[in-house]
Amino acid sequence: MKIFFATCILFFSSFPLSELQAQTNDNPKVILITLDGFRWQELFSGADSLLITNQKYVSDTTDLKNKYWHGTATKRRQKLMPFVWDWVEKNGQLHGNRRLESKMNLTNTHWFSYPGYNEILTGKADDKRISSNDKIDNPNMTILEKANSTPEYKGKVSAFGSWDVFPYIINEKRSGVPVNAGFEAARGTDLTEKEKFLNRMQTRVPSPWGSVRLDAFTHGYAMEQMKKNHPDLIYIAYGETDDFAHDGNYQAYLESAHRTDGFIEELWQFVQSDPYYNGKTTFIITTDHGRGTNPLETWQHHGDDVKGADEVWVIAFGKGVAAKGEITANEQLYTNQIAASVTKLLNMKTNQDEMGPEFEFLDY
Repeated sequence: MKIFFATCILFFSSFPLSELQAQTNDNPKVILITLDGFRWQELFSGADSLLITNQKYVSDTTDLKNKYWHGTATKRRQKLMPFVWDWVEKNGQLHGNRRLESKMNLTNTHWFSYPGYNEILTGKADDKRISSNDKIDNPNMTILEKANSTPEYKGKVSAFGSWDVFPYIINEKRSGVPVNAGFEAARGTDLTEKEKFLNRMQTRVPSPWGSVRLDAFTHGYAMEQMKKNHPDLIYIAYGETDDFAHDGNYQAYLESAHRTDGFIEELWQFVQSDPYYNGKTTFIITTDHGRGTNPLETWQHHGDDVKGADEVWVIAFGKGVAAKGEITANEQLYTNQIAASVTKLLNMKTNQDEMGPEFEFLDY
């Protein structure tokens, strides 16, 4: 498994960056990222001591401890997500460490994926109509659709997801927002060599799951879209952490989180190198739901019957985000604040009756 992932990542990073485009556009840019079902416990404290040595959930406890274990939480989390804790912590903000009284929760009452993503993208829970993970077109308008309906951002919005339900969550047919998700290939007459490579490899590299592809493909397609077409609002939904957790594979869960940290660093480095994005881009990173707080019994699960599955977190950095690091003040944030914050960052007019309040910590 480790050799397989290392080989994929080597392939995906072996192509040179495309020539930077001399486009000019003063619109603010937002990159919204989600890590499906990634717990605040691992984000803020690193590997769980009760899980990292548990052979029920870890195939090679010695190897995993060598990679991610340390006696202190600050060192453990740095080993797990080095970009987040070496760079973001110094230059951005991290909210949701409940041990420091920084709290963030869902407002929907279901505590699983589709309701969580609906809340993130629309700013409101819809417990009656969004009550399953079924592939139904979202009756609610997401921030992606709202942006795509404006003259400023028309045709400048893109979405990429590992889970094959995202075309329905975003309502691709109605919204007109292009969504590459599940096992979809990149389409068009102007495909880059890397997009062609990803299309070939996606048919040859099996995913462990029938509805979720490996995150390296999602990341690769998103990166190529940013290099080629420069969307102003891009949503990237990584999915492996949730599925490995459901499988009871704590080793793969941690490895996936570590890889995603590297994906986020690569996105940031590209943004810094591209004049279209540099100095104009804000990153907001969060999760659709938490997981159980009992590491030996409920860490694999979520839903309204699992204690702690409504406990989430948010990271922000880039344009308009003061460097306050890990927040230690007593606070209560909610997932329904994300959509309004993206709206404000993009300088779009917003109707507070249509979505939740914005984050007060963003400096617009």
